Amino acid sequence: MTHPGDLVEIKTHAQTEQGILMPDPDENTIIIKLDNGYNLGFARKEVLSIKLLEKRKESQKEEKEKSFDKKKKTILILHTGGTIASKVDYKTGAVSAKFTAEDLLEMFPELNSVANIETELVSNMMSEDMRFDNYQKMAEAIKKHAKKKIAGIIIGHGTDTLGYTAAALSFMFEKINIPVLLVGSQRSSDRGSTDATQNLICAAEFIIKTKFVGVAVCMHNSASDDVCAILPATKTRKMHTSRRDAFKAINDSPIALVDYNKRTVKFLNENYSKKTKDNELILKEKLSEKVGLLKVHPNIDPKLFKFFTENYKAFVIEGTGLGHAPTNMGVNLKNFELLKNFIKNGGIVAMTSQCLYGAVHPYVYTNLRKLSEIGCLFCEDMLPETAFIKLSWLMGNYPEDKVKELMVKNLRGEINTTRTYEKEFI
Repeated sequence: MTHPGDLVEIKTHAQTEQGILMPDPDENTIIIKLDNGYNLGFARKEVLSIKLLEKRKESQKEEKEKSFDKKKKTILILHTGGTIASKVDYKTGAVSAKFTAEDLLEMFPELNSVANIETELVSNMMSEDMRFDNYQKMAEAIKKHAKKKIAGIIIGHGTDTLGYTAAALSFMFEKINIPVLLVGSQRSSDRGSTDATQNLICAAEFIIKTKFVGVAVCMHNSASDDVCAILPATKTRKMHTSRRDAFKAINDSPIALVDYNKRTVKFLNENYSKKTKDNELILKEKLSEKVGLLKVHPNIDPKLFKFFTENYKAFVIEGTGLGHAPTNMGVNLKNFELLKNFIKNGGIVAMTSQCLYGAVHPYVYTNLRKLSEIGCLFCEDMLPETAFIKLSWLMGNYPEDKVKELMVKNLRGEINTTRTYEKEFI
């Protein structure tokens, strides 16, 4: 007799497969989870046999006394949920965020060989549910622990919106003298194919072995389990739904590479903040809820522009090419008038590009000049999501005139004016 969670072998006329038996979605289907993390379904009528290979093992936690090594530095792991802290729920067959921070440490005992590990639960959620108040909770937890004698902080985070959080924390901490690395994984931590182990270990090694301070991202550098990249917080984007090396620095290079096997660090960019004797921490955690992000597209309804101008105090346009928006002819002329009146009455509009690589420019075409003349702010090579977070942060902490000045100024590496044609598109 087999049950969900058992390791089984399914045999049909066409194939033989092994995997973890999942709950049946209906009486006509059998589903197993393969070792690579993907589900495979079979029509029950085509299954010749189901062979039990191994009964599901019920996890039993042992209470272990924490050991503290005075020779090692201390790293704090803040747990927020996401795939890095997820496992298969055999009642539903879904992957959900269930591990506590202590569970995470129990799964990766290798971390203890790198540093003394402290943990704290901030939230337990998938990253698509993140809101601004979650960023503020993380910031407060970082602020609390940064005052202690710790080497740095690792934040376990879901990958889907990890880039938004990295940007938010980068802007919120105007000054910080410890490293804060956001780490995620593309495969849940209870799978043999998980990438969480390497990402966490490389993050810990980087914290221990370097003088880097500030916010960054640590994820796989390639599809192989060998090297992780330390990526700039405001220039990093998830570029693939499932690859281990999904995260890339856009219009920039990784800060450093960490070799998982050799445990060595190689810096690729020396322009980073380094630890000093000044331990002052400045946190500006306010984020305005009255900021939006509008992605334009052909045949866009002017009602969308109308909605944004009526419901937000500021918004980012993810335009096309060099920063174009549908504002030039026919029904689209309404969009131009809406933007013009919105800005005239104190609204702020920031322009970015869907192209991601390269930068927007206000003077190449006539329609770009028109948008610039009515007051649209062209944000160089800033990522649309970074611009959204930055504008929300600025609106929460500065007066309107200062927001306009700072929005187009490089504050945390979000604007890169040293791009070269050969290096910007990788």
